[in-house]
Amino acid sequence: MIQVGVIGLGMMGSTHLDVYAKRDDVNIAAISDINPKRLSGEESARGNIEGQAKGGLALSKAKRYPEGKQLIADADVQLVDICLWTHLHQEYAIAALRAGKHVLLEKPLCRTYAEAKVLAEEAKKAKGLVMCAMCMRFWPGWVWLKRAIDQQTYGKVLAAHFRRVAAHPGGNFYLNGDACGGAILDLHIHDTDFVQFCFGTPQAVFSRGYRKETNQIDHLTTHYLYDGGPMITAEGGWAMSKGFGFQMQYTVNFERATAVFHFDGKDNLRLSEPGKEPRMVELSEGMGYAHEIAYFLDCIKHNRRPDTVTLDQAAESVRIVEAENRSIAEGVPVKL
Repeated sequence: MIQVGVIGLGMMGSTHLDVYAKRDDVNIAAISDINPKRLSGEESARGNIEGQAKGGLALSKAKRYPEGKQLIADADVQLVDICLWTHLHQEYAIAALRAGKHVLLEKPLCRTYAEAKVLAEEAKKAKGLVMCAMCMRFWPGWVWLKRAIDQQTYGKVLAAHFRRVAAHPGGNFYLNGDACGGAILDLHIHDTDFVQFCFGTPQAVFSRGYRKETNQIDHLTTHYLYDGGPMITAEGGWAMSKGFGFQMQYTVNFERATAVFHFDGKDNLRLSEPGKEPRMVELSEGMGYAHEIAYFLDCIKHNRRPDTVTLDQAAESVRIVEAENRSIAEGVPVKL
């Protein structure tokens, strides 16, 4: 039984707690939040998409700490799950690693690439295992896509477009651009990371975007430029009008098929192939949050360093996002 401590009981911390509650191989030993009402259970965070932060979790036996480093110092806690504001990720992850804990760290890895590089190097010296929760690498519809790309099931990718747009989720963190980095870092990084996962780091990025809800980029479109192709673009943002909700989609055109995915509370993947009727692809159940946590727990049980997502890769995604920010500011492609 792995003893887990969760620091930060906002939307993602609550979502992770929901996942742990459904497993019989972990025990939630401790929780931490600076908000006393969240720590007591009087208040709870809400998710911005269906399936997040359901709540209803019994935590009567979990120890409660108002400061995350008190939880880190708890000898009973083996795995520290960090869901704090992004600018605190490096500090608390390094503290947990130096205390000999395993660490699951919410995305993005850090607020800046400079911080991410330091954390990635620290992790290489650590006794415990560490993983950044890049959940799209584990999301069933996206796992299917990664496999189809790697195996060239339908030939090479000619073009791909990813889209992740929403109304602003509200809340102090998401309204604080200096803390969250705006939609470009907090939301759009999912697609930047998945592009890197499938196609490697692009030679350059060319982005356009604007601010609306924060002092950072809240809506953008990026062209990821690869010598000789494929043609890859992504749109991301949380600048839609209130009531719009959340949409997550991709359209990928292979040499011998076109795949269209959209999420509306569940995965829907439609595949069109020449000479065949379009069909819906059957996918594994569950959201990426559950699959990523299951994967990391298995790594801990078998003392195996995670390789589906490494800290170097998570840091590289932050570097690419910073290049996208520069491209928007300068109005030109930025080489990587």
